[in-house]
Amino acid sequence: MTDVAVAGNRTAWRGRLGAVPVAARPSLDARRALQLGLAAIWLLDGVLQYQGFMFTNGANGFSGMLAGTAAGNPAVIAKPITWDANLVDHHIVLLNAIFATIQLLLGLGIAFRPTVRMALAASILWSIGVWWFGEGLGGVLIGGASPLNGAPGAVILYALLAVLLWPADRGTAAPFVAARAVGAHVARALWAVLWLSLAYFALTPDNRAPQGANGMIAGMESGEPVWLQDLMKGAASLTANQGLATSVALAVALLLIAVGVYLPATIAKVTLVLAIVVAALIWVFAQALGGILAGGATDVNSGPLLALLALAYWPLRIVPAAHAMTPVVAGPPVVSEKEA
Repeated sequence: MTDVAVAGNRTAWRGRLGAVPVAARPSLDARRALQLGLAAIWLLDGVLQYQGFMFTNGANGFSGMLAGTAAGNPAVIAKPITWDANLVDHHIVLLNAIFATIQLLLGLGIAFRPTVRMALAASILWSIGVWWFGEGLGGVLIGGASPLNGAPGAVILYALLAVLLWPADRGTAAPFVAARAVGAHVARALWAVLWLSLAYFALTPDNRAPQGANGMIAGMESGEPVWLQDLMKGAASLTANQGLATSVALAVALLLIAVGVYLPATIAKVTLVLAIVVAALIWVFAQALGGILAGGATDVNSGPLLALLALAYWPLRIVPAAHAMTPVVAGPPVVSEKEA
């Protein structure tokens, strides 16, 4: 008789013919791992929303932060933000507790397999609402948006990730995780639009100004640990009076990243590594780790989300379906004396 091991999606068979099948443990595939990463960020955001200052009013409180995002926006965008800020100002404790709890529930829902679809769908709606009422559309309409400060708004990246990590497959082998739900063409187009928009924001007049990058970095130093302040002071010194050069260098890197997913897999990996490195540099030197160590952050900002997004586009090794169903022989056939 022959020892046979057959690889399947959920069940593994190993042993003598006629043996009882043994259920294999479900493997943690790449998409599920990325979903858990997104869930962890949502949970951290919920914890940050529970900070004491978020339950206070005034310019430095939660309602003041909301009201500040209305400045410079068109009236059609600004008026709803102002209304929302006034509502929060009158019910600060109740509403902030609700907002924080919603984010915790989104994280838990994505982490729990039976509710992942519902939680991802809810996160898309919640992200769009927060992008408007909490971030003023990321400042993209007021000329101050920059990749360094989180443009086009960190929260809209949550919605993009939810779409790309949706637990559904189109029935064809996907070249990377983000293509499994929406297809490779759509996924690549979304990637290109995002990174090309970041390149555009990097070159806007405010960001090309001599002290554009320097001022943005220096403005994030307050309240941070000494070691992080020192790093940021070094970055601020490096970009002092170099706004144009900094903007052009950043835009070139972002352009390379934007087109990278259209290139052969080997080159695409290089551009994805570049995306992760750029996201990390921005998060540390310009966003001060999202401000989470200074006690004034409401989220992690865009750096970790851009890195997570890059991992969703990492090229996968495609195994032909025929090979996936081929039995794997564990050893040479054992022939009895009678059969011989």
